[in-house]
Amino acid sequence: MRVLIYNIAYATGSPRKYYDIFLRAHRNIKPTNRHFELLKHFIADSKPDIIGLVEVDIGSYRTSFRCQALKLAEHLNYEAHRSVKYKHKIFKRHLPLFRHQGNAVLTKEGFNGEFHFLSRGVKRLVIEVDFENFRFFLVHLALSKRVREKQLKNLAILIKSDKRPVIIGGDFNTFEGERELSRLANFLNLKNANQQAVPTFPSWKPNHQLDYILHSPEIELKGFFVPNIHLSDHLPIIADFDL
Repeated sequence: MRVLIYNIAYATGSPRKYYDIFLRAHRNIKPTNRHFELLKHFIADSKPDIIGLVEVDIGSYRTSFRCQALKLAEHLNYEAHRSVKYKHKIFKRHLPLFRHQGNAVLTKEGFNGEFHFLSRGVKRLVIEVDFENFRFFLVHLALSKRVREKQLKNLAILIKSDKRPVIIGGDFNTFEGERELSRLANFLNLKNANQQAVPTFPSWKPNHQLDYILHSPEIELKGFFVPNIHLSDHLPIIADFDL
């Protein structure tokens, strides 16, 4: 079973330097068709069984009001579990663009999907998809370390409520490194699929491991790699498992 996790930055493309983020800020409001086509082909060629997409446009004017997750799912003949990442009371859900910013999990079959919202932070969405022998979770955590700590505690309690093995993927924004996840990993007995701590951000000169695939020991890791493809400010990560 192959799992692909990718923060696609709403298919707005990859900056070349940090200052490029500001010089090319207009890319965030321009149509994303060209970059989305490149992403679509990369993901299809990777042949994943589970796709966790962070920063997906759910249907704003920059995508001609079509959901990127649904477009990709139609292309692959997958099921799409997607939602806006902000809880309904948060002001960003009422602003242009922001109210269409979400995350998505794509699966080959129509497994049960559920949406949870963590108690703290602006980005609170956790997508859960239940498979026969394990559960999969997709997260996108806060930029603030203090808020992340509270979110990780909340996430640990949520996942601990069921004894089945788990895979957790997403953009954890751990700018202080993997040690930020040590309590979560110890509490849930999780392993990091990225055993060599290969950095994933920024894509043009990676020096931070922000994107993770964590898994229960019952789910055996067979391989892990970070494709060197520059379609976002993050690099994608891929893990192969034997259930």
